[in-house]
Amino acid sequence: YLWGGGRRGGGGLHRMDILYKCGDWCVRCPLPTGTKTGNGLPASVPSAPETLPRFLTEPVNSYIVKNNPIKLWCKAMPAMQIFFKCNGDWVHQDEHWTAESLDEHTGMKIHEVLINVSRQQVEDFHGPEDYWCLCVAWNQLGTSKSRKATVRIAYLRKNFEQDPQGKEIPLDRKIILHCRPPEGVPTAEVVWLKNEESIDLEQDTNIHTAPDHSLTIERTRLSDSGNYTCLASNVVARRRSVAATLVVFVNGGWSTWTEWGPCSVRCGRGWQKRTRTCTHPAPLNRGAFCEGLRRIKCEDYYCIDTNSDVALYSGLGTAVLAVAMLVVGITVYRRSQSDYGVDVIDSSALTGGFQSFNFKTVRQGNSLLLNSSLQPDLTVSRTYTGPICFQDPGDKDIKTESPLFDSLPGIKVKVQSSLMVSLGVGGGVKYHSKGPSRTFPRHSSKALDKAAAESNSSGPHHLMAASMVLHTTSGTFGCLGGCLIDPVQGVSMVVPLGAIPEGNSWELYVVIQDRESSLQLEGAETLLSPEVSCGPSGLTLSCPIALTVPHCAVMCSQQWNIKLRRRVTRGKWEEVMSLEDESTSCYCLMEAVSSHILLEQLGTYALVGEALTESAEKRLKLAIFGSESCDALEYTFRVYCMNDTPSALQEVLREERNHGCQLLEHPRTLPFRANSYGLQVSLLDMPQLSWRTKPPAALQEFAFSHIWCSNQRPLSCAFTVEKFSSTNAQLSCRIRVQQLKGSDQTFHLCPCILKSQREAVQYQAQMGSSVTSLPGPKVFKIPYSIRQKICSTFDVPSASGKDWRLLAQKLHIDRNLSYFAMRSSPSSAILDIWEAQHQNDRDLDSLASALEEIGRIQGSNPVRADVKEKTDYNYGG
Repeated sequence: YLWGGGRRGGGGLHRMDILYKCGDWCVRCPLPTGTKTGNGLPASVPSAPETLPRFLTEPVNSYIVKNNPIKLWCKAMPAMQIFFKCNGDWVHQDEHWTAESLDEHTGMKIHEVLINVSRQQVEDFHGPEDYWCLCVAWNQLGTSKSRKATVRIAYLRKNFEQDPQGKEIPLDRKIILHCRPPEGVPTAEVVWLKNEESIDLEQDTNIHTAPDHSLTIERTRLSDSGNYTCLASNVVARRRSVAATLVVFVNGGWSTWTEWGPCSVRCGRGWQKRTRTCTHPAPLNRGAFCEGLRRIKCEDYYCIDTNSDVALYSGLGTAVLAVAMLVVGITVYRRSQSDYGVDVIDSSALTGGFQSFNFKTVRQGNSLLLNSSLQPDLTVSRTYTGPICFQDPGDKDIKTESPLFDSLPGIKVKVQSSLMVSLGVGGGVKYHSKGPSRTFPRHSSKALDKAAAESNSSGPHHLMAASMVLHTTSGTFGCLGGCLIDPVQGVSMVVPLGAIPEGNSWELYVVIQDRESSLQLEGAETLLSPEVSCGPSGLTLSCPIALTVPHCAVMCSQQWNIKLRRRVTRGKWEEVMSLEDESTSCYCLMEAVSSHILLEQLGTYALVGEALTESAEKRLKLAIFGSESCDALEYTFRVYCMNDTPSALQEVLREERNHGCQLLEHPRTLPFRANSYGLQVSLLDMPQLSWRTKPPAALQEFAFSHIWCSNQRPLSCAFTVEKFSSTNAQLSCRIRVQQLKGSDQTFHLCPCILKSQREAVQYQAQMGSSVTSLPGPKVFKIPYSIRQKICSTFDVPSASGKDWRLLAQKLHIDRNLSYFAMRSSPSSAILDIWEAQHQNDRDLDSLASALEEIGRIQGSNPVRADVKEKTDYNYGG
């Protein structure tokens, strides 16, 4: 049978096919080209193929760009017919364009077919998978199917998922610029531009890209400074990210010291001078200037004129006579003090320096003394090199014209007798001076001389010069202990009674490192506290001290693994303990905003948290500052994000105040989750008729890795708006900070409020005026007599557990009990932690309640009533 097709061929003639009838089915076969027919019969019948159809061309995955339809092409041989099937349905024959030809080598027929797929067809399809099509070809041996080809509508979103962030980085450091292109189909390809020119990664081996499109510079060079842009493109569009400015800076370095200059005087007391310059290297690109002194004076230089031997010998004779008179005076003074029951042995008057004070009790069993077996303690809050003399045992100021005080201008010395110190009435020896402290005290024991020498290189002043430390608290303590408190920074150190060996006085310090920490984080770890140093290192303590450090973790034991790390050397840290494990080396008690740590070894410590689930949260502090241009036509908002610790906020407040910026609203706290999503900062509700936002866009982002894995440096972004209308419309807007799948905070800002109103929300960076150094024993909340009774009562082991373990349970200090079990007095260590917990309150109610509850359990408690009577008295001094 002859059959005419419904489509026109390339020549415009109807194609004629032959229908072969084989049994109950028919096969349609087109006539070969050039076949002549007569009376409707074929001239010849082609031989049947010996193989199934084989596809020479199969449809490929395609994308519809805008409204342009795409073409799907298919070619097979030997085939009698070929049709498209899309989404499981046959495509109508009228929608096919077909062509036939013969293979030159085999003579077999090649069948080709083409269809168009429009955007409307794809949009109307709502199946479980993408729109797809395939070809089906058949001959008398059977059918063959081609591969599936998907058809998708191409698009590319406008906003990048993550724009690269500008950074300032030192020379020869590794830096990674992150970029996540907009969502699109097909996936966008990313190219990096530097100063609007494509980066040739093949020529510069120092720069390479990662599969996540981030750009890595292995070692930064000055030539790497510039504006970096992320360019994303696919078949439908091209997008540019916000330009990120990379500044490679060079910190200044000191040159070598010059030689010492000549003495300022020919003979007698004079000085020499030597200098150095900040040119090795010189600071570049806003690099830090050299820290420390540019010049040093040597004020203890004595030059001797060899021609003046007579003056020399006369001076020596006068000095010997003065020393002899001083010895006689001290002897008379000591004998005059016998009525007070103590001997004061002070060698500082002989040496002209600051020495430890030794006290020898001559009357035993004095019932008025708080602890007659303990030696009285002299504690000072500042130390000076220079002579000190004692003239009056009473509580009075010393006024003298003696040349011994010439080297201490403006000093005021206050001395109390050792009896007053023993009774806890006096405050010990206090020194007040207008000048800053420069030296540490020397120790009386030889074993501590080495520690004093080490403290000269590891003390707070050295750390400030080397590590940009801005918060230092120091004080000198003896065997009665005491406390260092810095309420602004949230740091304190409790030195228990007996921690310092008898007969010694040590200067202890606490330093807060509020610059970028050297601690290297791994995996899901994040820094939870500032880097805190207590020292000097190398001192041997008789019992642990209690260090209180602020942290920013939202406490939940199932979501955090918190670790304490100690710096061994510069840049190298070791793990001291983990809260998940039992430890006998130190003890850590975590509260809502602070941690209390018992340490036997002084050094530099930091708290690190490892998120165990995505629900783990740490607190961030958000602060917004504003500044106006000189012509009042531009205004800049600067948004800061930092760990919620006092030192981080104080650093930002201080820096912004130095730049003349105003705090626009009270800082707020934002819980930040470990869900790998960053923070989006949006500028909203701008007055459209008078103000507009300058580039970059009104939406910026803090990457998750920058917040979670940063080493304490605050992050910031800025929005600048400009006034383009002459109207007097006030500037007002909202700034929203939001974590995707997390919390958010919205600030309602109006910079044009009255200055008096603005000052009402302005935080002032508080300096060290509130730092206190308090001597024992009055600083402790628990009187010593009651503390002794508690320890003697609960230190005795009990098989039923009604001993120090019950005390720890009632005081909620019952984690890691193996630490207390290793102590000679477990109750004393528990009370040290309790003292650190209650530095801010002034009563004993919680301890009294715990002892009262223990008394009900044990039936009787000899210390319960004593503590209850003391709760109404202020023992803080």
